[in-house]
Amino acid sequence: MAMNPGEQTGVIISTAVVALLTGYAFGIYTIRGYLIPPSLFEERRRNIHDPVESDESDIDEDDTVLDHAPNWANGADADKRQGLKNVEKEKEPVLRDNGEECKLVLVVRTDLGMTKGKIAAQCSHATLACYKALSRAPSNSPLSKILKRWERLGQAKIAVQVKSQDEMLELRRKARSLGITAEVILSLQTPPSWRRLGP
Repeated sequence: MAMNPGEQTGVIISTAVVALLTGYAFGIYTIRGYLIPPSLFEERRRNIHDPVESDESDIDEDDTVLDHAPNWANGADADKRQGLKNVEKEKEPVLRDNGEECKLVLVVRTDLGMTKGKIAAQCSHATLACYKALSRAPSNSPLSKILKRWERLGQAKIAVQVKSQDEMLELRRKARSLGITAEVILSLQTPPSWRRLGP
């Protein structure tokens, strides 16, 4: 069945009008956020036009992959191998609970040239080692009281740097002579890099 030229023109014009009205309605609904939320438009604009990729764009993309992941089911031997447990016997602390603020001090060696990712991993190991060491103290000891106060007051932490292994070991010696918990975290890939004091 063939259409005459007038019918063909009518079908073409009506199809064009329907397409125009549908596109117009779709545009209105989109602008008002009924179909696509405006937040997606803003996010798309930021992704395309912002010069900074994200807040985390300063992370080195060529960081080496860590050689291990934490094993939360570690036994005592695994903790010793990973440097999370102090092998040598600690002296009885001479600390007194005098009510002062206490902080966990993380000390990093800057002479090793570790990547940001490695520094973060070592810092995490040091924090966990400190907490585990102090949580094993008898409940009536000064270390246990200091740990409880540190937890209650928000677990304050500060990070400082040393420029050599000698500086780090001297700082550890002084801390231990004062009865402050101090440990060195050993990495399988680098010399001793992190130690923690306190809290």
